[in-house]
Amino acid sequence: MILDIKKILKILIVIYSIIIVFHTCILLKIIPYEITWGGRLQNDQEMYIFETASIAINVFLIWILLMKGDFVTYKFPVKVIHVILWIFVMVFVLNTIGNIFAKTILEKAFTLLTLGSALAIGFVLRRPLT
Repeated sequence: MILDIKKILKILIVIYSIIIVFHTCILLKIIPYEITWGGRLQNDQEMYIFETASIAINVFLIWILLMKGDFVTYKFPVKVIHVILWIFVMVFVLNTIGNIFAKTILEKAFTLLTLGSALAIGFVLRRPLT
């Protein structure tokens, strides 16, 4: 079975879009911040900083994935895209380890998402677009 790299990229883009909605719900206090960031956030100010950073990082990752899949016309050079994506692979691996030791079950559940993200992006990086 040959996996379609563009389909994998589209799935990743949808997943990170949903994650942005999740973090927006935390910013809007629809979801309590106590269940995120390993239960380590102490106050609203920390939550606003961490959630805003998380949203910005996820938007940036989506933009890079759009470039990798040739879904946008403006693109960084391929080498730059690949370096950025390899950095994200490393971050997801480290985040997977952190999620294993998280205080909340929700954060522990994200272990599968971060590990899957690391594997999927690594897979995409090792194959040409189809």
